[in-house]
Amino acid sequence: YINKIELNRLMKEAAELRDPTEHYHAQPLEDNLFEWHFSVRGPPDSDFDGGVYHGRIILPPEYPMKPPSIILLTPNGRFEVGKKICLSISGHHPETWQPSWSIRTALIAIIGFMPTKGEGAIGSLDYTPEERRALAKKSQDFCCETCGCSMRSALLDLTPNSNPSAEDHKAKELAQQINFKSSLSRQAIETGGGENNPSTLTQGDSSTSASEETDKAQAEQAEASTATGEEAFRTPTTSTSSGHPLSPRQRRAQQHSQQGQREPAASRAAFTPAHQPQDESHTGSAILIIVLTLALAALIFRRIYLAHEYKFDYDL
Repeated sequence: YINKIELNRLMKEAAELRDPTEHYHAQPLEDNLFEWHFSVRGPPDSDFDGGVYHGRIILPPEYPMKPPSIILLTPNGRFEVGKKICLSISGHHPETWQPSWSIRTALIAIIGFMPTKGEGAIGSLDYTPEERRALAKKSQDFCCETCGCSMRSALLDLTPNSNPSAEDHKAKELAQQINFKSSLSRQAIETGGGENNPSTLTQGDSSTSASEETDKAQAEQAEASTATGEEAFRTPTTSTSSGHPLSPRQRRAQQHSQQGQREPAASRAAFTPAHQPQDESHTGSAILIIVLTLALAALIFRRIYLAHEYKFDYDL
């Protein structure tokens, strides 16, 4: 089911991308409006220069509120063939997607991402420059069996006097924002300490994860301060002597060690005044036992006395 707003958005984007440009082209399949096939030219002055690469864009029913999935079909040495790639504009990262982005934005962003490092992201490859150049030459011979598009005629020929359109300028600005977010993520990984392994993080991670980690660390610090009293506020737990911020794991270890140092003193302070009330209670119990014993003995002697007196009166 497609509502009217989504249908108008898809039809508008299809009309805008109907004519191929020198750098990209995309159109939906005739029988499926949610599957688009695209072709992009490799960025100049890179290992992909001279290559033309083909792929699929799978749109979710909630598009443009949710991001598309991107799959490359042409071997390129940067993205795996036939596998959904992990970028901040793809379905792997719905938290970074913006409805203002479009398929044109995604195409320009793919071109911009190609010269970057894979860093172990899902669907990413790190081939050597020689292998990528060889694949760029072979990409011209690729022909899609589904849409029948040939890479030799998919895009317009490059000309030195070609000027990008206003839509291209706008899409390029949005794509630069995507690249900027990705660079912020890599910078946070490099300066965030040894706990995070860059090879396990994706390119599309934005600074949102860093801010969440900071909020979590602040919450943990507040809880530790409440549990350990006023001394926790006077003890620096957020940085080392060299000025670098501590990781959450190191911060928790430091807090546990400080708590361990306070607990013996607190236990000794709590144990010392407890001796006197305990001794007094023992003394009072002993006195009470003696009094009760004497009272019981007096009752026994009185009982015996009364029994003998009654017997004496009876004999008389």
